[in-house]
Amino acid sequence: MDLKHLNYFVAVAEAGSFTQAARKLHVTQPSLSKMVRLLEEDLGVQLIDRSAKQIELTDAGLTILRSAKHIIQSFEHMSSELEEVAKLKKGMLRLGIPPMVGGYFLPSIIEKFLTHYPQIRLQVIEQGGKSLEQDILQGELDFSMVILPVKDVEKYHVLPCMNENLRLVVHAGHKLASEPSIRMDQLEHESFIMFREDFTIHHLIKEQCTAAGFEPKVVFESSQWDFMTEMVAAKYGITLLPERVCMQLDPKRFASVSIVQPSIPWQLSMIWKKDKYLSFASKEWIRFMENELQNNK
Repeated sequence: MDLKHLNYFVAVAEAGSFTQAARKLHVTQPSLSKMVRLLEEDLGVQLIDRSAKQIELTDAGLTILRSAKHIIQSFEHMSSELEEVAKLKKGMLRLGIPPMVGGYFLPSIIEKFLTHYPQIRLQVIEQGGKSLEQDILQGELDFSMVILPVKDVEKYHVLPCMNENLRLVVHAGHKLASEPSIRMDQLEHESFIMFREDFTIHHLIKEQCTAAGFEPKVVFESSQWDFMTEMVAAKYGITLLPERVCMQLDPKRFASVSIVQPSIPWQLSMIWKKDKYLSFASKEWIRFMENELQNNK
């Protein structure tokens, strides 16, 4: 059954005449009559009684008319909704972020994006980077902000967002607080306060400790950097955090020290799955992010 056939049948039924319906539809009367007959053949019933001067609908025709109007109305409604989606009036995006990213540049970008497209719903989920990677592959998230490197990077599109280094964070009275810089091997006998194992930064720090010739003594793990720094302030241990997080710390309570030989890069990127259908909203979010990152250089 063709939707066009239904449209033509409804037009004939409402006009009460093939001639008037053909004029309204801008088709020839023979073409219109043929379309209606094809519909009758498809359905296996006669819809119109053509024996009288004025056409009349059969019982089957009356039944089909009610259903046809509903089908056409539903299709028109669907078409309108699709048009709205195409024009970015509607849509939903699921964005995963690690806890440290929450206070960075993302809030301002999200605010601008939603101001442009208020009917797009942007759901933000906060969790560890390793979980974010898996959720992308499993289709639970559309985009994730992650710390490089990521496992199986060939499965993702990667948009670099921020590149800085990790710094040592100690309480203000710590013996290393006044140092201009430190090496990783100087931390061998320190107690480490770290992000949980499902965070990329956890493994990044452990790898650097191993490269420096020691295994870190981890005394506490958390998912919240602000709680970790409070543990540092309480002299429970030391931690390593990105430069921008360190800039937010109270210098009366904390000292952040540059790490050299080697420095530890902290590279924030947005990833999304390759070979996945991108909605109009998703494409616009990518474009928006690219523009904002370019403008903020």
